[in-house]
Parts: sequence; structure tokens; C-alpha cells
Amino acid sequence: MEGELQRNVGRSLRAYREASGLSQEAFADVLGVHRTYMGGIERGERNLTLRSLERIAERIEVDPAALLDGAPERDG
Repeated sequence: MEGELQRNVGRSLRAYREASGLSQEAFADVLGVHRTYMGGIERGERNLTLRSLERIAERIEVDPAALLDGAPERDG
């Protein structure tokens, strides 16, 4: 289905953010992005590059593949 990976990434990031007890704005600050951009990612509206996905995963210490399949699991 078109856009399914975008929605999976968004769901994964939202689950991670909520589990971390962070607001969307605070989470955007952690990632170094604007809060409206973060909202678009969480809603599956933003088409991230692979490099952007890698940077986000690195910042939150998550395997990038886990973000793609909707499984927000931390490394370590």
C-alpha cells in the first residue's frame, strides 16, 4: 500500500516519544527538527530520506529497520 512505510515510521516514532514521556515539541527538540515537521512525520505525511531516517534513529538510539516495520525497540 502506498505510503505504508511512512505511516509505520510515524507510528514507531510516536510510540517511542510517548514511551519516553515527551511532548511532540520536546521530542522535536531532541531530534533537532521543528515541531510541525515532527507532526507531519508522526502522521505519515512526510516522505523522509533514508539519511533522515538514519539520523533520527541514531539520535534516539533505535535500529532504523525497527522504525520501518513499526517496532519501536531501543538498542541496548
